[in-house]
Amino acid sequence: MDTTARAAVAGLLLFLVFLTGIWLSRRGRPLKVGISTLHKLVGLAAGVLLLVTIYQRNRVVPLDAAEWIAIVVTSLCFLGTVVSGALLTSDDPMPVAVLRVHQVVPVLTALSSGATLYLLLGL
Repeated sequence: MDTTARAAVAGLLLFLVFLTGIWLSRRGRPLKVGISTLHKLVGLAAGVLLLVTIYQRNRVVPLDAAEWIAIVVTSLCFLGTVVSGALLTSDDPMPVAVLRVHQVVPVLTALSSGATLYLLLGL
């Protein structure tokens, strides 16, 4: 997959994560298993695509310090998104702060993913 296609697929996957997340939140509780599963799988696919891109790019040319910093920031954002999402899918009521974190951190994840792909792919 060339760099433009890879960036486009990553952008599409992140957009689908947002769409399915909005759809899921609008459906209310109890969460619909199908929508929730789709939301999680699309997020997983976006994360895997980013990891594969990082691995392949590092094999061609070793990553520099700025790229590693971007990768760490993006990884922490992905982790925050996954943890806050997992807390929200539990049956126990969560504080509103967890919902706010899950509304903000995915945006940071998308922005940092875009910046990381920009650095890695030289777009």
